[in-house]
Amino acid sequence: MKNIQNSHQTNLSIRYLLLPAIMSLTCCSQILDPTDENQIRFERVVSTPVQAEGLLLYGYTRLPSGSISLLDAATDDAVSNDKANSYLRMATGEWTASFNPVEQWTACLTGIQAVNHFLTVVDNVPWRSSSPFVNALYIRRFKGEAYGLRALLKFHLLLTIAGEGANGVMLGIPIMDDFLENNADFNIPRANFATSVANIYADIDRALRLLVLDYGDISNASELPVELTPEMIGTDADGNPLLINYNIVFGEYGKQRISGRIIRALRARLALMTASPAFNKDNDPQLWIQAAEYAGELVQSVGGANGLDPNGHRFFLRSVINAVNLQNDQPEMIWRASKFTSNDREKEFFPPLHFGKGRLNPTQNLVNAFPMQNGYPITDNNSGYDANDPYAGRDPRLNMYIMYNGSQYKGQTVRTGTGGRENAKDSIATSTRTGYYLKKMLVEEVNLTPTATSVENHYEVRFRYTEIFLAYAEAANEAWGPDGKGAFTFSARDLVRAIRRRAGIRTNDAYLNGISSKDDMRALIRNERRLELCFEGFRFWDLRRWGSNLNETAGGVNITGSGNATSYQYVDVETRRYQDYMNAGPVPLQELIKYNNLIQNKGW
Repeated sequence: MKNIQNSHQTNLSIRYLLLPAIMSLTCCSQILDPTDENQIRFERVVSTPVQAEGLLLYGYTRLPSGSISLLDAATDDAVSNDKANSYLRMATGEWTASFNPVEQWTACLTGIQAVNHFLTVVDNVPWRSSSPFVNALYIRRFKGEAYGLRALLKFHLLLTIAGEGANGVMLGIPIMDDFLENNADFNIPRANFATSVANIYADIDRALRLLVLDYGDISNASELPVELTPEMIGTDADGNPLLINYNIVFGEYGKQRISGRIIRALRARLALMTASPAFNKDNDPQLWIQAAEYAGELVQSVGGANGLDPNGHRFFLRSVINAVNLQNDQPEMIWRASKFTSNDREKEFFPPLHFGKGRLNPTQNLVNAFPMQNGYPITDNNSGYDANDPYAGRDPRLNMYIMYNGSQYKGQTVRTGTGGRENAKDSIATSTRTGYYLKKMLVEEVNLTPTATSVENHYEVRFRYTEIFLAYAEAANEAWGPDGKGAFTFSARDLVRAIRRRAGIRTNDAYLNGISSKDDMRALIRNERRLELCFEGFRFWDLRRWGSNLNETAGGVNITGSGNATSYQYVDVETRRYQDYMNAGPVPLQELIKYNNLIQNKGW
C-alpha cells in the first residue's frame, strides 16, 4: 500500500496516452516543485477533462488482462514447457506469501485509490461547459463507470485473498471507499467476507442506477432508457428531447467502457462465487437462488436457451474477429477490449515446427474430459470410445481447442509422437511435455516463417455469454435441481443442452437426457465449464471455490509407431504440491510487515 501513498501528492506528473477504447495515466510523486512543462499541478488536472478522466481510466489499466491464461499451467488442464514459468513454480511447491504469481493486491488497491480520487473531483470538472445537460450526463455516466470499475477491482482482489483468516473468521478485503491522502492511516483491517461482498454489491447497485444497459446511438425518443427523462437530456423549443445530447455521452463512442450489462455480468460472477462451497459453508439455498436470478436475468435478455450465439465458442477465429466492429459486435461478447494487431500469442504458443515456443501444453486430464460426439464420457460403455484410435469420434471442441497427434494445422499434420521431429513430445526445450499443443485463442492464419512473418487481429475477452449460461446452469441446478426454472422459462438442463448442441453433440443427447440427480448434473455442468472456458483463466479459481483437489497429477501421452501399429502410453508429467490451506491465497508478506491490522489467511 506504500505505492498508494506515494501516488497521490498535491503535485502530480501526469502523462496520458489516448487509445481507441482506453487511456492510461501514470502518476508519480514530486518532492520538489515542478520545473518544466511536463509537470502538471493537480488543479490543472481537475480543470482539464481529458486529464481528469485519466484518473478513471488509470483504474481500467489495473484490471487483470489477457484472455489467454498461462494460469491454467497451475491446474490439471495444462503444464508449461518453460521451467521458469511462475505458475509452474507455484504449482510445484514454491507458492508463498512473498512469491505469489496470482497476487492482485497492489494493482487493485492502486486502481481503487485512483477511482476514489476521481470521485472527489468528477462533479467539478467542466466536461462540457457549453451544455449544462451534456455536462450533467457526463457526470452521471462517469460516476456510474467509477462505481462499476471499483466494484470490479474489489472483486478481483476478493477472488485472490478471500479465505479463512488465522483468527478463524472468513475474511475478505480492506474496504477503501474514500480517497486517502498521503498522510492518511493506511493500516486498514480486512473486513469479513460477508461485509466485503455486501460492499461490492453496494457499488454495483450505485453503478446500475447511473449507467445505461448498453451504449449506442438512438434516433427516436422511444429508445430513451427509462432512467433518463427528456428533462434530463434537454429539449428543443417544441419540447422534443435532444437526442444528440444523449448520443454524445451514452452513444457509440462509449462502447467497450463499463456499461450496465457489464456490471450485471459482474454481479452474476460475484453471486456464483459467494454461493460456492468454499464460501457458502452452510450451503444456503438463497445464495444459489440469488446467483441463478442474476445470471438468468442476462440469459433471458438474449432470448433464453435459444439466445446462445451459434459461433460463440469460435470467438477467437480470424473470420469471427475480423467481422466484428463497434456497431455489429459478436453476440457472444458482453465485454471485450479493442482489436489489436499482433503475432505475440502465436510466437509463444505455436508448436516449434510452426516457429512457436509451445509454452502451454494441454494435459491428458483435459483431453479425457472431452466426451464423444454422442455426448457420453469416454469412460461410459455407451460412448463407442476406441482406445486404439482415441481422437476419433470425439466432441468437436477437442479438435477446435487442442492440437493432438494427427491434427491438421496450417495445412500440415501435427505429429507429437513418432515422426514428429521438433513437435514430438520432449524433443527439444520448446516441444510439448504432454503430447498436446494449444489451439484455442490462437489465430491459425498468423505466419511466423522468418521470411514471411505476418500478424492478425486479436482482442481480449473480459465477459462472454457462455460464462453466464454456465453460471445460471450451475446455480439453478443447486437451487432447483436439473429441471427447475424459478421465475424463468429455462432450466439448467436447457442451457447445458444448448451449449452441447452448439458444440456438435448429437441433438438427442441421450447422456444428458439420462441425468436425473442434482449430483450428476453438477458433475456434468462443471465438466462443461471446464471445456468451454479452458485457457481463459477460470479453472484455477473454479477448483478453489468448489473445494476441489488442486493436486491432481498432470498427465500426458507417449505415442510410438504409426498407423494400426500406433501405441499410446499414458504417463505422469508433473506432480502438484499444493497444501490444504492453499484453497485461499495469501495477503502479500510485505503488507503484513507494514500494517499490523492485517490478518493473514490460515496456513500462510
